Amino acid sequence: MTELIAPTLATLSEQPQVKQAMLFLERDAGRTLEQQLALTTIEAPPFKEAARAAHFRDLLSQAGLPDARVDAEGNVIAVRKGMGTGAPVLVLSAHLDSVFPEGTDVTIKQKDGRYYAPGIRDDTRGLAAVLAVARAFADANVQTVGDVWFVGTVGEEGLGNLRGVRALFRDHAGIDGFISIDGGDMGRVTLGATGSQRYRVTYRGPGGHSFAAFGVPSAAHAMGRAIAQIADLRTPTEPKTTFNVGRVRSGTGVTAIAEEAQMDVDIRSNSAEELARTVAAVLAIIKASARDENARWGSSELKVEVEDLGARPAGHQAQTIPIVCATVAAVQSLGVEHIQYGYSSTDCNIPISLGIPAIAIPGGGASGGNHSLGEWYDPTLGHLGPQNALLTVLLLTGLAGVTAPQLVQMAKPN
Repeated sequence: MTELIAPTLATLSEQPQVKQAMLFLERDAGRTLEQQLALTTIEAPPFKEAARAAHFRDLLSQAGLPDARVDAEGNVIAVRKGMGTGAPVLVLSAHLDSVFPEGTDVTIKQKDGRYYAPGIRDDTRGLAAVLAVARAFADANVQTVGDVWFVGTVGEEGLGNLRGVRALFRDHAGIDGFISIDGGDMGRVTLGATGSQRYRVTYRGPGGHSFAAFGVPSAAHAMGRAIAQIADLRTPTEPKTTFNVGRVRSGTGVTAIAEEAQMDVDIRSNSAEELARTVAAVLAIIKASARDENARWGSSELKVEVEDLGARPAGHQAQTIPIVCATVAAVQSLGVEHIQYGYSSTDCNIPISLGIPAIAIPGGGASGGNHSLGEWYDPTLGHLGPQNALLTVLLLTGLAGVTAPQLVQMAKPN
């Protein structure tokens, strides 16, 4: 399929407006970095993205999309219209939120050509790349056949549970393809969706003095039983399947039998079947741990509650579908030879689960330490990210009067 797209890419690359747009992105790299740094300094934990969303909306308006708006969920949406009906609709997106909680120091530090700050790459680089592509389209007056939506989503991280992209596809039935600029170094193509299920588990018992009330069931001991058994689970390495007890809380003091104990559990897999199997095993352990703690002391007083914190669907796409082949052809034309296909938990999980083609691609440059306070970004060759995105978008939506869209239009509702 990539070989079939190559002639179309060659034709596109020779068009004056495409050449102008590509050169613009190379020359615009400094402004793209400036906007990335500015966005990084605006805190945006899940459910508190409004300030960053407002700034992103303003930047989209300045990039030639005056109708940019914030929807009811908090997403920023701007549409660059194509040639009319009968053509595909493609979303080019990045997520607005950061994994870090409110109050995190997001001061940017620079050392040896790298910029350091929480969230400096994930996903402010994606947002900056989306803005750069919008500016390049406007500067070169690029006219696509299909519509291109420029989007910033909320709630991609943590307990945001993909609420922004869920709302996007809930409220707009006519989207035919989805690109998220949210990834590692150039050459990586995320085509699979890592599914997840998260729970908050709370044990509650009678409590009491550690000596005087000894013999009543302990919420902490019940949770400990569960953690030990979860830790002994065996999961396949392929498809990769994982589990984690990520946060625990219990007790009021060393001399008090814990009345309450709580743990947060995260289960992930690249396979929907393995995810379901592991979830069932973990839930069975949680219930058994409460029964076993009660049985140990001849009691029925200890109870356990399981709260669903959110699920993300798993999914797979072939390397041969047009959206994947388009970005592979585009990035290889920029001199990136090594292609790495992978799975991840991204906004793409939702469209993939709906049967809509979706990929996550890098924003350019290099990065490391993602989701840590030491997160860093190196802007060397950063313009390759927006250039790859622009070529991919043009291949999929078509250049008016020159090439036909490679993206297949989905059936539209009546």
